Amino acid sequence: MPPDVSLQFELAIRLLVAAVLGAAIGFEREIHAHPAGMRTHLLVSEGSAIFTVLSIYGFVGVLPSGEGSPPDPTRIAAQIVSGIGFLGAGAILKSGTSIRGLTTAASLWATAAVGVAVGAGEYAVGAVGTAIVLFSLWPLNRVADRIRAVGRSDSVRMRLQVASLESLGSITRQLSSQRIETSGLATSRAGAAYEVEMELKVRSGSGLAGAVEAISKLEGVEVMETSPPD
Repeated sequence: MPPDVSLQFELAIRLLVAAVLGAAIGFEREIHAHPAGMRTHLLVSEGSAIFTVLSIYGFVGVLPSGEGSPPDPTRIAAQIVSGIGFLGAGAILKSGTSIRGLTTAASLWATAAVGVAVGAGEYAVGAVGTAIVLFSLWPLNRVADRIRAVGRSDSVRMRLQVASLESLGSITRQLSSQRIETSGLATSRAGAAYEVEMELKVRSGSGLAGAVEAISKLEGVEVMETSPPD
């Protein structure tokens, strides 16, 4: 039976579209110097599309009529979903308690889904899926960075000398008014005065400089040092 030229042309278009969409996702990873870039994502999308096309059209008519069960086009696609996990695992790097590459592994998994969609002829699903993946990797990542920056706090050590421990109440009130949290406090006798060491959590937007200036103006209080903790 001669091949259907129009069908072959359609399948070739699917493979080209899958390659372009996979490369588009990989381009974002490439410019941010991640281990899996354009070539890897292109190959994942292209391979998924080829497997999907073969599962749908490659085995049609292999068995004579009435013999055996017809091929199940979903079996190969199902194996793509599980098989891509091995490739994603290779993109995950663990160093001590730090883990990197989870987003790249997820992008590979999503790229495989894009390839399957295009291979099945669902161009709109593949294109929209690619747009959503790119949005999550780029603009949404910047939004997440800003959210983390707002909630992030830096640790600062402040050493003081006070004439009386009763001054601690005024000091903590000044810190609280500038949205600075006291996470640790230690006092020791230093002659007729007391030396106080405080561990502070300073959030983004907190007025550490204003708090230090106000505390230094309190009677019987001397700010000796403010620095990152040892």
